[in-house]
Amino acid sequence: PPAHSRNDWIGPPDKHSNLRPVIFYVPPKESPLERRAGQGPQACDQRFWAQHNRAFRQEKEEFIYSRLKAKGLEMRDETGQKATLNAEEMADFYKDFLSKNFRKHMQYNRDWYKRNFTITFLMGQVALARALRWLRWKKKNV
Repeated sequence: PPAHSRNDWIGPPDKHSNLRPVIFYVPPKESPLERRAGQGPQACDQRFWAQHNRAFRQEKEEFIYSRLKAKGLEMRDETGQKATLNAEEMADFYKDFLSKNFRKHMQYNRDWYKRNFTITFLMGQVALARALRWLRWKKKNV
């Protein structure tokens, strides 16, 4: 974003995680508490979803290859097109993948809620500090 920008900027989806990165506007007089509250969980989310999507693609390719091999088929058909499986066969893969990664997803959700609760708590502290600063200023100027 340009140096003079006073807005948050949202980028294109990351090719590994599919998440859109956000560059947050940082006010010039941001306090350390505000800085801590503004640091979102982006890095954790990027890392988790990049690893998850990589594992998903790899396991999906292995599943398709094994099913096609069991049928006596190649990965590409006679026209050079990539061979595919039908919806019922892919449903088996999706169910197995989700079952295998259930605990990982539950842990991610717990961590996500913890991070968001922490950010909400910090933003509450920021709001309280701003209100107190405003009241002190108002009292001083009365």
